[in-house]
Amino acid sequence: MQRPAFLTFARVALAALAAATLVAGCGGDTEAVAPAADQAPKAQLPPAEQIARGRYLVRAGDCAACHTAPQGAPFAGGVELASPFGKFYGTNITPDKKHGIGNWSADDFYTALHDGKTPDKHLYPAMPYTSYRGLSRADTDAMYAYLMQVKPAAVPNRPHDLQFPYNLRFALAGWNLLFLENKLPDASTGNSESWQRGRYLSNALGHCAECHTPRAAFGRLDQSKPLAGAALARVGAPDITPAGLAARGWTAADLQQFFATGIAPQGSAFGEMYPVVHLSSQYLNQGDLAAMSTYLLGDKAPAPQPVKAINADAAQLAPGRRHYVAVCAGCHGREGEGKPHVAVSMAGNSTVRNADARNLIVSMLDGIEAQRFPGTEAMQDMPGFAARMNDEELAQLANYLRATWGGQPADVTPAAVKALRAASPGH
Repeated sequence: MQRPAFLTFARVALAALAAATLVAGCGGDTEAVAPAADQAPKAQLPPAEQIARGRYLVRAGDCAACHTAPQGAPFAGGVELASPFGKFYGTNITPDKKHGIGNWSADDFYTALHDGKTPDKHLYPAMPYTSYRGLSRADTDAMYAYLMQVKPAAVPNRPHDLQFPYNLRFALAGWNLLFLENKLPDASTGNSESWQRGRYLSNALGHCAECHTPRAAFGRLDQSKPLAGAALARVGAPDITPAGLAARGWTAADLQQFFATGIAPQGSAFGEMYPVVHLSSQYLNQGDLAAMSTYLLGDKAPAPQPVKAINADAAQLAPGRRHYVAVCAGCHGREGEGKPHVAVSMAGNSTVRNADARNLIVSMLDGIEAQRFPGTEAMQDMPGFAARMNDEELAQLANYLRATWGGQPADVTPAAVKALRAASPGH
């Protein structure tokens, strides 16, 4: 039987779109989030408790990252989500009846998160309904109850600016028909209750897989390599499997500290992970932070691996050492020890230890904005060196960092730096 032309188009057009655009995100003031089956009967919470739970869940789901613009009204939309196929803009999800979701029912809200359909259109998978599909109905009802009581904002939605054929929204129905999977939590895995809860928090609410799982054909998640790392344009979402985390020295305690504060012995949150901590994970209670760490590292967490010995010739690393002393040591310390409230340590840094060097290179090219973390902790801004250092010098610096403090081979080439420099939005 021949496949309808409509579905063929959907596979070709929307698969590429999904692969390029699923980059949106991801105080403990309510109960921990439990993985409840969608069909399980559950007593209705009193309104005040349901709203409080919804507020917690909306934070856990990192909704503000895409729906609250800098200096904008909460949840009024306008956040730009760039992709190679055009620009998406986060929508208004306040209860405004004209521009927001004020006319939606709880059923409409559930359908949007579960099936990617609003009362009048299909959603693009830049909104990660492919993961939110795993949310229980009780939890989506609580999220709806909370959003319905935030202040309405009469802010018009900005139309997406997409290239043809990705601006043909009807094709989304075909992609969903082919690839949208049932992600309801499975209670039969034999893992601990904490692991089960952590999977619900990480996979459904936190939608970690949308960035950290590689894409298979037609843009769908490659379920054979869950959380094994994926390329996101110039940067990479690292491997966060138990083995991948252990290889970079992570422990359960370090992960909990990182999710709660944005800072751990392995470094600080930056890039795409900074808003995840700033807007979402810092507000989770200790039980949920522990559950996420249990899920990511497993009930029997592998031992963190020590940094491998330097495996490069001293003469090969000498130019990189000179660059480090000249432009990095003032903040990061002469021996890579870092400075509190200024810059993180390079010794054992997770980005330096990553087998994929692209995040390290992009950081050196672009710099990192100043970061404010929970409490009084902060890191100063790191300047970019794209205009100050050439490709060969940056490759030498990267190789010195990776070989000296990351246990990685000194194999970064000037060509690799040049490619990432050329891919810069401002280039």
